[in-house]
Amino acid sequence: MNFKPRSTSPEPEINLIPFIDVLLVVLIFLMLTTTWSRLTEIQLNLPVADANPPSQRPRQIVLTITSQGQYAVNKSPVGGSSVGALVSVLTPLADKDAMLVISADASATHQNVINAMEAARRSGLSKITFAAQSAETPGS
Repeated sequence: MNFKPRSTSPEPEINLIPFIDVLLVVLIFLMLTTTWSRLTEIQLNLPVADANPPSQRPRQIVLTITSQGQYAVNKSPVGGSSVGALVSVLTPLADKDAMLVISADASATHQNVINAMEAARRSGLSKITFAAQSAETPGS
């Protein structure tokens, strides 16, 4: 039996000089190939919204459609729910600058809105805007 201690090998040596050389080469490469500037700006063209003054806004005709299919023009009820009845009410109000705002109840049928669009076409209104609202009776 051999009870002599084995000879221990020396600690592994880490040589940092080649590592530092590689880092310096990479740093020099980055310095030579990178463009440096003091200020970096991104040019943005932001949208601008200007509301028309009330005098320049087109005249609005508000056509309200309830969930029951009843119509009201400028808060006054229309007698009847046919396209012809709507045309007879919208035609005197129509001019080239007038804008029709169709404000339909959320549960109004599509056919009522289509009838309103057909009446607007027949009465000569070409500017039409749509809005949705909660249940409301005409004239209120």
